[in-house]
Amino acid sequence: MPNTTFTRNSKETTIKAPELIKKIQKAIEDKKGRDIRLFDVRKISTVTDYYIVVSASSAPHLRAIADEIQYSLKKEGTNAYRRSGDPESGWVVVDFFDVVIHIFEDQKRQYYAIEELWAGARRPRR
Repeated sequence: MPNTTFTRNSKETTIKAPELIKKIQKAIEDKKGRDIRLFDVRKISTVTDYYIVVSASSAPHLRAIADEIQYSLKKEGTNAYRRSGDPESGWVVVDFFDVVIHIFEDQKRQYYAIEELWAGARRPRR
């Protein structure tokens, strides 16, 4: 299982992808994210190992989910590599190297249908 190493204030933290996924999913559930899908793309992508896709009901809800993911992991010394997108656009991406989270408003998720890109991916149990 891959490890992601993060450095924060001269303190290095190594967290394995399964543990990272559990913490991300808990943060999403705490903010009432809907239709959470996990994709194991290790065999079909060179970008990351796992994608998580989740729906939000509005721009403020989307922002709250992204903020909670980053806040809850930062408390434990794990920072996101980057965050892209604007909640007002209906799509935000939070990147932790081994795990990338796509947070969509419902309409944008339907429109972009990015889950179809990973139709060949394994769907691990949460």
